[in-house]
Amino acid sequence: MQLDLAGKVCLVTGSTAGIGLATATLLKAEGATVITTGRRGGGIGDLHVEADLTVAGEPERLVGAALERFGRIDGLVNNLGGTDIRKLAELTDADWQASFDLNLMSAVRTTRAVLPGMKAQGSGAIVNVSSTAAKRPSAGMPDYSVMKAALLSYSRLVADLHAGDGIRCNAVTPGPTATDAWLGVGGLAEQQGNRDEVLAKVGAGRPLGRLAQPEEIAAAIVFLLSPRSSYVTGAAWSVDGGTVPVII
Repeated sequence: MQLDLAGKVCLVTGSTAGIGLATATLLKAEGATVITTGRRGGGIGDLHVEADLTVAGEPERLVGAALERFGRIDGLVNNLGGTDIRKLAELTDADWQASFDLNLMSAVRTTRAVLPGMKAQGSGAIVNVSSTAAKRPSAGMPDYSVMKAALLSYSRLVADLHAGDGIRCNAVTPGPTATDAWLGVGGLAEQQGNRDEVLAKVGAGRPLGRLAQPEEIAAAIVFLLSPRSSYVTGAAWSVDGGTVPVII
């Protein structure tokens, strides 16, 4: 299927590794112009901007740099996020605030920065990367679960408010994915015990019997950015191997 993304300008946050990098790679393969960003250099984008999007003002600086170079932004992927394994009773106010800035406000601020340009051009597509934990809270990721649930609500709100401006907004909810966040030294698997045993157990807990590959999540994101999904907005697509059942 041709996704008709050639020439589109797409910004992907948290795109130096994992799902964000896979998304940026697929967008480039589809002919899109890509802006990558992260706290480190070396992004694969046609423009890479080092930025800490947990800091107020940085999302606006990022979007400003993209607009200065390319004059427009057609697609935004709010992928930045992360967590550690911890207990609800042990979370401090500082922990909650840090998670709020990383997992929710980075997306709110970046979206707020791109909306005026999208409204002016009469088109745009936004995809927010949430989590299965937003639909079924994880006891080991309490603050992350809450922030990702809020991101789903925010996605729906943006979709409702800006459909008349030609802007679509959707979310994807991945399950555990084979990225450094899970597989790396000190990652989510090691934080829960023996790395290989934890990964085997987590994989077996999916109906499809394994973790996702980042490219599988990226495929859904890129489709939702593309004109091929032109009648899809306000949706939260599960890309989780069947982990969270749909209630009908």
